[in-house]
Amino acid sequence: MMILKTLSIIKPDAVKKGVSGNIISMFESNGFNIVAMKKIHLSKKQAEEFYKEHSARPFYGDLCDFMCSGPVIVQVLERENSIKANRDLMGATNPSESDNGTIRKMYGDSIDNNAVHGSDSEESANREISFFFSDLEIC
Repeated sequence: MMILKTLSIIKPDAVKKGVSGNIISMFESNGFNIVAMKKIHLSKKQAEEFYKEHSARPFYGDLCDFMCSGPVIVQVLERENSIKANRDLMGATNPSESDNGTIRKMYGDSIDNNAVHGSDSEESANREISFFFSDLEIC
């Protein structure tokens, strides 16, 4: 298998609860190498641009408002099959439907406040990584 990169965002709800370190530890203990990481506060415009593929969906406005409601931690994770592995570790979008031991089951509160975002495809990962990081920032 090929080593791939994927984007992970620890969302404002998890940062506010102070569980970012726990989530980062979960990535590392599950074989992910963190090759870039920074804490930022998205502007409304940045959130709208990042989630523009969802602009026609009814949740778009609330999602953008939520994502700029506090700091987030964006990371580039690397390992074999990173996209699927990260999505498995995150768990279902709705924490109540997530398996035990997943990030969303442990730290998510609702379908809206679900602690983390992860790329859903290699194409999305490439777009999302370049949205937040330059090549010089990825080790």
